[in-house]
Amino acid sequence: MKFYSKQPIEAEQFDGSQTSLFGYEVMPDSLLDALTGEPAYYSILIDDVESELDDFPDDNEVSFEVGDWIVKEANDIKVLADEEFKQQYAELPVIPKNVANYLTDCKLANTTIETSLSGNIMLFSRARSHDMIHDILSWLCPSDNQDLFARAWLDGYRVEEGK
Repeated sequence: MKFYSKQPIEAEQFDGSQTSLFGYEVMPDSLLDALTGEPAYYSILIDDVESELDDFPDDNEVSFEVGDWIVKEANDIKVLADEEFKQQYAELPVIPKNVANYLTDCKLANTTIETSLSGNIMLFSRARSHDMIHDILSWLCPSDNQDLFARAWLDGYRVEEGK
């Protein structure tokens, strides 16, 4: 079975240049790659916050390679290979600012996604001109953008820079 988990995560792909990840120091492994001479593996050391009976913190070492993704979900840090990461996670969709304002207005008006995708003219409270309305409607017309709009509606979004 597959389950949908709508949890925000922080993730960073390790490219070999980072000296820290999520506040933990990156330590190179002593094993070197025969071709590049660079460390083959890296790790970060995570201390458990719960004290044990022996009063020594339990150290958890997370090991990874260049190209792996280090993912922080809640209080858990895990490592995923690039392909595995791409199968499990998708970036938030990027939409234009006018479309983001329209989406927000639709949600505030308790509009259904179906009505929002139809471009109901009564929902354009932030549109200051006919050009803005035209831009929003033009953006919503291709079905690929409707898929993006639906993903943005459900999962959140990022606004295009400089637009």
